[in-house]
Order: sequence, then structure tokens, then C-alpha cells
Amino acid sequence: MKLLVVEDERRLARSLAGGLAAEGFTVDVAHDGVTGLHRAAEGDYDLVVLDIMLPGLNGYRVCAELRAAGSEVPILMLTAKDGEYDEAEGLDTGADDYLTKPFSYVVLLARIRALLRRRTRGGAPEIVLGDLRVDPASRTVRRGEAEVELTAKEFAVLEHLAVNAGRVVPKTEIIENVWDFAYDGDPNIVEVYVSALRRKLDAPFGRRSITTVRGAGYRLSTDGG
Repeated sequence: MKLLVVEDERRLARSLAGGLAAEGFTVDVAHDGVTGLHRAAEGDYDLVVLDIMLPGLNGYRVCAELRAAGSEVPILMLTAKDGEYDEAEGLDTGADDYLTKPFSYVVLLARIRALLRRRTRGGAPEIVLGDLRVDPASRTVRRGEAEVELTAKEFAVLEHLAVNAGRVVPKTEIIENVWDFAYDGDPNIVEVYVSALRRKLDAPFGRRSITTVRGAGYRLSTDGG
């Protein structure tokens, strides 16, 4: 899943981005309200972690403008302030949850996961492709009755292919959604992860679920191979 952290304290922003990336999330970072609003409005994010005290536009304004534009992305607000009035103001502008600094990273992660579960509760979070089942909520993968152990990045690549099953997904799109907008490494890193998925999802079961479309990208079969 893809998160946006809007936080002007750069050390805290780096710490949050690194910790969340280690949990398997793709994380983009903005350091001011104007940039944060633009990225949140234009990007396909699953959740926004939004500081209130930001240069340019404060978090209240960013949140209010996103909601006025029709965005339903879950928003977790962070602030050095405390008190019932501040919390009420944040929630009144459309935030889904509120956390006061200093906070425990464990608590932050639990709040993020709770908001993501709440978002998928009314829909169909599990993606079923034949006997291949990908569950974004629990971050588990099953091939028939067997659970397949994947690393966080392997799961993120598979999830993006599964959401787009049957469609050819370019490498650049996978990098943008699984790594982040600033990634400037070797795009062939995608091949490494696709190869790992084939070893784990296909080879032990005699399947061939991920096809390479030369010069275009990868396609995950809608029947799971």
C-alpha cells in the first residue's frame, strides 16, 4: 500500500518513511502544505499522515481542501498541540484519526493499520485469481491450501500485479507504486522481484502465472496461472 507523509520536521519525516518502508509500505514525503496537497490530490495513496503545523498551508487547510475536492483517502493527523479543541478541529475538517506528538511509533503503526482495515472492511479486500488468493488486509498469500511466504517488497509487487490482473503493467508503473516517486536506481530491480515471485508462487505448484511481455511489462493471469 502507498502512503504519503506530510511533515516539515525532516528528521522525523525520514524516520517515519524509513520505518514504514520497512513494514512493506511505499512511502512518499512532502515537507510543506502546498506540496502535500498537490501530491495527495494527484497521487493514488491509500493513506495520508498529515502534520498540522506546516509551512504554506497548515494541515487543517490541506485536509479541508482534499475533502472539498471529494477525496476519501484516510487521513491521520499529527500535531505537537494537544487538547480537545485541537482534536475536534482536526476531525471536523475531515481527518479520520489524530495523534499528538511525541508519540510511540508502535501506536502510530497500529493506528495506520486500523485505518487501512476500516477502509477495506466494506469491500472485497481479498483478491482471488483461480486458486491464488492475495489478501491486502492481512498481507497473506495462498496458493490453494498452502500459504506462500513473501517478503514485504515481494508482496507489494504481487499486490500491484493482482489489482491489475489481466493487464500489462509496465516496469515504471510498478516502481512508482511499489518503491516511490524519487527512486532512481536500476529499473531492472523489478525483474529480480518478479523472478522471486515465480520461484515461490509458480515453480512449486507447476504454474505459470506471471507473463513477461517484452518491451511492455508484466501480466498476472486472471485465473492465477
